[in-house]
Amino acid sequence: MNLIFVFHDLLANIKGWLRSPGTVFWTILFPILLILIFGAIFSTGDEIELDLVVQDHDESLISKEFVGTLKNISGLNVIVLDKEKDPREYMQDEDKSALLAIPKGLNTTLIEYIETQFTPTEQFDDTINFILYVNPSDQTTISILRSIINSVIYKFNMNITGGQSIFGINEESSITEDFGYIDFFLPGIIGFTIMTSCIYGSIERNTKFRKDGILRKLLTMPITRSEWILSKMLFMLFLSFISTSVILIFGILVWQISIKINLFVILLIIATSFLFSGIGMIIGRFVKEQETADMAGGAITFPMMFLAGTFFPLDQMPDFLQSIAQVLPLYYVNEGMRNAMIYGDFDKTLYFTGFVLVFSAIFFIIGVFLTKWDED
Repeated sequence: MNLIFVFHDLLANIKGWLRSPGTVFWTILFPILLILIFGAIFSTGDEIELDLVVQDHDESLISKEFVGTLKNISGLNVIVLDKEKDPREYMQDEDKSALLAIPKGLNTTLIEYIETQFTPTEQFDDTINFILYVNPSDQTTISILRSIINSVIYKFNMNITGGQSIFGINEESSITEDFGYIDFFLPGIIGFTIMTSCIYGSIERNTKFRKDGILRKLLTMPITRSEWILSKMLFMLFLSFISTSVILIFGILVWQISIKINLFVILLIIATSFLFSGIGMIIGRFVKEQETADMAGGAITFPMMFLAGTFFPLDQMPDFLQSIAQVLPLYYVNEGMRNAMIYGDFDKTLYFTGFVLVFSAIFFIIGVFLTKWDED
């Protein structure tokens, strides 16, 4: 092995890397962004507090004792809901992951069990079940809350009967339709896919056209900047519909997804494509080299991917990260898609879609003003 050649080739590569300030900058910035984002999400010093809504239909001493036990658990924020309110409607309106309904007759069941203990000829084999309403889109929080509730129920059974289960639990979805976790995950994947393809595609084309001198040649053509940007955005929209169709087709064939497709979904795909294509055009204006295009795109897409609720529920993040998420365009895309495709809440869908449309218009206008065909 020619170690001298290896050394000189390595030295030449390092010098070439150092001659590209953009590459050096993004190479260092990218891992910094990753460690800051993941550190803020998973290594915060603040204790994470989970919300559990409790609806007491029995309102007896035993049910109040059960609620009191839940309230004494560290890290668990118990919200008592009036028994007259609809649990599913409340969870959807307040964006709660879990609601525990204590059934009416809890105290009566306990009395019946005690009475059987003084009647040797009778055997108690009845069970009364709590109902745990869960939001299937938040599996991480649900898993923790499920474990806590099962432990408390087990403790009550042990204290009262010494082991016989007279209290149980049934689980129901907070969504009336039969949706699985993949159905809730899919809207975020669609938004994330459109974001990455549009941003990376726009940046790559801009830098390539600049390097090849195509942008300069456009000065001699009878075409305006807005027309040129619009044509590129329409092409990215074409790709967005293709990628979304592929995701939906394979989701239906492989995972039997049961999401809803309506006019709002189509409108969101169009607005999302224009939004992130506009962002890509703006970034491409400042990225001069093809080598730095991917890193520049990653610096934009990665923070949004992890902070906008695509993979991690916002309520698991610190408050300051939740505030940051609510100014990110992808957050409104994800929420709009989920409300349109899963929850069927068109009021919220319209609300989030409005934000996406505003973002799209803003970035399109900025892209028109910043795009230049001559070289600086």
